[in-house]
Amino acid sequence: MVLLHGFGTSSFLWRFIGPALAIARRSAFAIDLLGYGESDRPFGEDFGIAAQAEYLDRAMTALRLPRATLVGVDVGAGVAMRLAATRTERVDRLILINPVAFDELPSGDVKAMQRNTARFALQASRGVLGAAPLLAPVLEGGVADPAHMPQRLIARYLAPYVGKDGVSHLLVLGRSIRAGDLEDLDLERITAPTLIVWGERDGWSESSLPDRLATAIRHSRLVRLETAARLVPEDEPDRLAELIIEFTSQTPR
Repeated sequence: MVLLHGFGTSSFLWRFIGPALAIARRSAFAIDLLGYGESDRPFGEDFGIAAQAEYLDRAMTALRLPRATLVGVDVGAGVAMRLAATRTERVDRLILINPVAFDELPSGDVKAMQRNTARFALQASRGVLGAAPLLAPVLEGGVADPAHMPQRLIARYLAPYVGKDGVSHLLVLGRSIRAGDLEDLDLERITAPTLIVWGERDGWSESSLPDRLATAIRHSRLVRLETAARLVPEDEPDRLAELIIEFTSQTPR
């Protein structure tokens, strides 16, 4: 199983899910997408969804994983969908958590950050946590319960974007989220059994998106969580772990 985070977060997002999967005897790799978290930031590299899917394919080869269940949140779900549609033999099952999809790219969180760039330009260029006015609203808007995104957790997610260079890199990541990376994707090519988990209080995406996605992907099932927003691993980690374990225990159709 490979766990993929979304925009503005990192593999740290899975800290509550990983132990539950281990107890259930699931082997899982939580990775930082290229350019995120503690991963490398090659100058001039493409950090878009299509490119990340190619990097993921290579990472799976390096990990000696011919096939895996992919679990992705937000942009990470977009990466998982891309690989499932273009390398069907690589994906055993697919679990998409509040995924980006269709023409909703970049989604509302990235657009909000980009709008705030000019507004907080001077503030973002100063201080150790210059990225705070840009990324903090994205993180706070990603949860249904504010208690699930306290200031200490925001600081943890901000850590990779410390200083002026960090702010610049965050903006590069935002610009890399392009509609074209998913617009040309033929979702009918996805053959892996798919679970779509949707946090109903996601304010960054259109409410019709999960139904459209469930219709477009064959062999898919949609589960709605009324008490979660986009960052389901922060809002409902126990319920999410339960859904993942249940889904991966089922006999493939």
